[in-house]
Amino acid sequence: MKDKKYIVIITGLSGSGKSVALRALEDAGYFCMDNFPLILLPEFLKLLPPESDIQRIGIGVDVREKDFLRDSAGLIFSLKKDHLAEILFLEADPEVIKRRYKETRRPHPLGDNLEEAIEKEKDSLSILRDMADRIHDTSNMSPHELRAWIFSNFSKRDTGPVVTLISFGYKYGVPQNIDLLFDVRFLPNPYFVPELTSKDGLHPDVRNYVLRSKEAEELMTRLNNLLEYLLPRMIKEGRHYLTIGIGCTGGRHRSPVIVEELKKGIERFGLKTSIIHRDL
Repeated sequence: MKDKKYIVIITGLSGSGKSVALRALEDAGYFCMDNFPLILLPEFLKLLPPESDIQRIGIGVDVREKDFLRDSAGLIFSLKKDHLAEILFLEADPEVIKRRYKETRRPHPLGDNLEEAIEKEKDSLSILRDMADRIHDTSNMSPHELRAWIFSNFSKRDTGPVVTLISFGYKYGVPQNIDLLFDVRFLPNPYFVPELTSKDGLHPDVRNYVLRSKEAEELMTRLNNLLEYLLPRMIKEGRHYLTIGIGCTGGRHRSPVIVEELKKGIERFGLKTSIIHRDL
């Protein structure tokens, strides 16, 4: 049988966390190469003997390699035909990228004018973004949170599809790249209960307060039934990832409770889950 490798190509906007993600892959046991020309990857794979310990490979691709986009569509199609390959495209809000560059005082690879450089890079990378298996926005993630997300989604990626659950507050904006979005602001709000205001949705007292309501009981029943119907069909369609957003007003009480409860139901279906409490 032909030796198939599992290959993760990490690309995206400079300042979105590609280096952090690639280092996390390396720590998760991947053989990683940064700024590696895609046109050389097929030859590199041919050089690996069938008995090689290198089975999972992470490749960092960006605009530092001027010719990296040459025939990228054909190369990636070929890789996916012969191996288990996927593209992770990282991006962030332009204002966030500009702030990160100012904090690190590092130059952007496409020039000193950050606004022009970011727009030029977006245009150059549009081909890879269109081909990406997953697009992930890191605007609201610290390096530690991104590293944890990579570990959660890729350290045991070969075990099957991953469902990511995100709790958030609407007053801070809706996260990007969500597949299913649910608003739980109609549930009783612990914020207005003096002894619960300072506690978050991971505290047992807050959890019990939210879930004891008839609205929460009916919501969980309906959500679990909906996901039991949807998830197998979405996976059958070939979806490797599914991101579900649960929002309340501030993202500290109701939405974290519902996310933690949904996690239990989804894992009963035999699926791997990843949780992000964005606004805790």
